Amino acid sequence: MVRQFLPLNGLRAFEASARHLSFTRAAIELCVTQAAVSQQVKSLEKRLGAALFQRLPRGLKITAEGEALLPTLTNSFDQMAITLDRIEAGQVRELLFLGVVGTFAVGWLLPRLSDFRQQHPFIDVRVSTNNNRVDMAAEGLDFAIRFGSGSWHGTEALRLFDAPLSPLCTPKLAERLRSPADLVEATLLRSYRADEWSTWFAAANVPPAAQINAGIVFDSSLAMMEAALQGLGIALAPPSMFSRHLSSGAIRQPFPTTISLGSYWLTRLQSRPPTAAMLAFSDWVTSQMSSASQ
Repeated sequence: MVRQFLPLNGLRAFEASARHLSFTRAAIELCVTQAAVSQQVKSLEKRLGAALFQRLPRGLKITAEGEALLPTLTNSFDQMAITLDRIEAGQVRELLFLGVVGTFAVGWLLPRLSDFRQQHPFIDVRVSTNNNRVDMAAEGLDFAIRFGSGSWHGTEALRLFDAPLSPLCTPKLAERLRSPADLVEATLLRSYRADEWSTWFAAANVPPAAQINAGIVFDSSLAMMEAALQGLGIALAPPSMFSRHLSSGAIRQPFPTTISLGSYWLTRLQSRPPTAAMLAFSDWVTSQMSSASQ
């Protein structure tokens, strides 16, 4: 494709002016004069044969033609900025896209992420959280860290560790609990897995209850734990992911009984060849697991 000459100065002046709705503020951003920005936009409008702004006494109002042009320019300039940021001191910065179940992100990854960044300063990490439902191909992810059995079609999975579940609640609620059987009368908070509490009761040797008050069902352990922190009920969640709450005393684990319904896994698409950034992250996670087990 042979591109026609692109009036980059005019396009840049228009994009900045459209974001600020002001030639003056655009000029400050671009480190030029207000008159230069105004002239560049006028030249662009002349070339296009369309007005991009209505000039008002107190600023600018973008026209329909300007509205049509702005998203394309903003996206293009953003992409150019990202690419330029990846090139530093003659080295190309690599991007690593992670999709992480929210509980793992907050309870394990984020407290350790600075260590990875220190070891690999030229890898820029992009983290998106989810509720354990993820489409790696559609979302363009290099890795997904998720909870389950490790069997996901078309993926290669590296087991990280188990995350046993146990009741967690506020100290006030914990004071009312003398035995696991007391939980039958409590408001129980759970995830979308309906068998969690019945499995825990069986492990705690509590006879099947005639009726369990399930309270609120959550698609995120983080939201469930926030409800528990507010005293809305008793959550069944992994204590290892909420160690800070336990250490601070905001949350208590009233009973030692735990159940394991799955593990956390580092997964990637089998069709996705590992990049240098992916290999670095996988090695780092493995080393973190080894250090924790020693």
